[in-house]
Amino acid sequence: MPMRFVSFLALSWALLAALLSALVLALPAAAADAVPLAAPAAATPPAASAQSAASAASGASPGAPAEAASAPAALDARVQQLKADVIRLNRDLLVLEEELLYPAGTQVALFVSMDVGKLFELESVQIKLDDKLVATHLYTPLEVQALHRGGVQRVYVGNLRAGKHQVTAFFTGRGPYERDYKRGTTVEFEKGVDPRYIELRIKDAQVRLQPEFEVKVWQ
Repeated sequence: MPMRFVSFLALSWALLAALLSALVLALPAAAADAVPLAAPAAATPPAASAQSAASAASGASPGAPAEAASAPAALDARVQQLKADVIRLNRDLLVLEEELLYPAGTQVALFVSMDVGKLFELESVQIKLDDKLVATHLYTPLEVQALHRGGVQRVYVGNLRAGKHQVTAFFTGRGPYERDYKRGTTVEFEKGVDPRYIELRIKDAQVRLQPEFEVKVWQ
């Protein structure tokens, strides 16, 4: 990666860290500003003291400033705005970082999806790109449930030069009748100047009562 990109990313992350520090430092100061200072005690005539006592007994506080009641709301609004700014900046930096690391002209991404998948209980996947291991993932029950509900997992993103390439995926899990099941599938594809997205799909073949594994290259 060119050094100017590295320097720009470092500066951006430093800006994010500074904004987070400002948020942390602003909270105590804003909280202190929200607390009204007590007025110094002054000698008051007995009649005024009695009137003040009556006012206190009735729950009224005529000496407190009117804006004191709105101070907590203003503080909360400031904190929420700072949090929103931090989240937005962090998202923009992540998108920028990915664009710099994986330019569109060389980017390739691999995804795993599941169509029904009742005949196969996925446990792990191993992916090779041009005979080089690029991704390995062990699945939790919650991740498998997410795939059953239509979720799509990005297991790899990287850079490839233009030309012909080969991707091979090995799926391990439990097949029909609770038997250990391992299956590999391979596909060759052409990488041009546009990003290439490859979907590794697990689906059921009801006629043969066997799971099927297919690879689809999206244009």
